[in-house]
Amino acid sequence: MRDENKAARRLIRGVRTAALATVLPDGGIPYASLVEIATDQSGAPVLLISGLAEHTRAILADPRASLLVDGASGQPEPLTRPRLSLVGRLEPLSDDRAKARYLARLPSAALYAGFADFSFWRMAVDRGHLVAGFGKIRWIDGADLAVPPAPALAEAEPGILEHMNADHADAVQLYATTLLGQPEAAGWRLCGIDPEGCDILGHDRHLRLDFDVAVTDAELARKELVRLVRLARGGG
Repeated sequence: MRDENKAARRLIRGVRTAALATVLPDGGIPYASLVEIATDQSGAPVLLISGLAEHTRAILADPRASLLVDGASGQPEPLTRPRLSLVGRLEPLSDDRAKARYLARLPSAALYAGFADFSFWRMAVDRGHLVAGFGKIRWIDGADLAVPPAPALAEAEPGILEHMNADHADAVQLYATTLLGQPEAAGWRLCGIDPEGCDILGHDRHLRLDFDVAVTDAELARKELVRLVRLARGGG
């Protein structure tokens, strides 16, 4: 079960878009739409949505919502691929660090993030329904989809990203190309780090690189990022 919980958390971290389902205030009709998502340090989904959107009107009337996180994008036989349906409530987000994580992962959103009619929301997840393959279907409690808080890492995250991207771009390149099998091309950037792994952005792709140990502060992050560089230089 622990492996399935981690796989579910990895799904949430790894996607760029999700299907958001809300309840329309007129008649209680279910309504689904496409949204871009990021996550906070705990792994909870974070959204940036317009106040003019139908789903925002619905959330303001009834915060209950569902997010379908699909790991099958661009893959053959999509129904054989893992996916996760999250159910919970959407709440206004005031955490500036979580907002910064969203914009680091989805930099084009900075064009409208400051508009008065756009606002950030966070999903408080009650539970998730994971379909991981034939016979691998189960509900997961929301607590098992969250990573325990790591305040020291959350505080250090902006500095770690800046340092890695400015001074160790070659290392980030190795992560993407050698460890994750992506094309040899410049421009890969670290865009997030949390206790279970780091996120890499480049060439319209979002990559997820897992850690072998729980990383809870800057020193543990340094050790794990160095270990991954050595692994990549040894051939991956």
